[in-house]
Amino acid sequence: AAMRHLPYFCRGEVVKGFGRGSKELGIPTANFSEQVVESFPSDMSTGIYYGWACVGNGDVHKMVLSIGWNPFYKNIKKSVETHIIHTFKDDFYGEILSIVITGYIRPEKNFDSVEALISAIQEDIEEAKRQLDLPEHLKLKEDNFFHLPEGKTVNNH
Repeated sequence: AAMRHLPYFCRGEVVKGFGRGSKELGIPTANFSEQVVESFPSDMSTGIYYGWACVGNGDVHKMVLSIGWNPFYKNIKKSVETHIIHTFKDDFYGEILSIVITGYIRPEKNFDSVEALISAIQEDIEEAKRQLDLPEHLKLKEDNFFHLPEGKTVNNH
């Protein structure tokens, strides 16, 4: 069921999440609002995905995405958290994040420690980088979806 909805195109405003990604894990994530999370297909498998992401009208970067309950943190609300494989100078709350999910890595699972979680995320990032270099995924990087229509810029960027 993970692959049935792919590629999946989604766009929404970046909101403040739990503040764990950067601080605890050293792996910053961009979080979508509850409305955007609820718009995902209800039968889309939870787990770790990869694809492309673009903030505002910026460049398109590789990304890894987690959909689900984050068992390690025992969330009560489902979340969609995108880790863009790129270093940004500033945070971008309030910006529009456009993503295309192109592939699935693994289901969600719990971890015994923060270190084990970080290690798994690093492996997911490496897997995403490898997969996204393949032609069938690379072609989606150029999709017109990433070009926001003029006048749709956010926060004057």
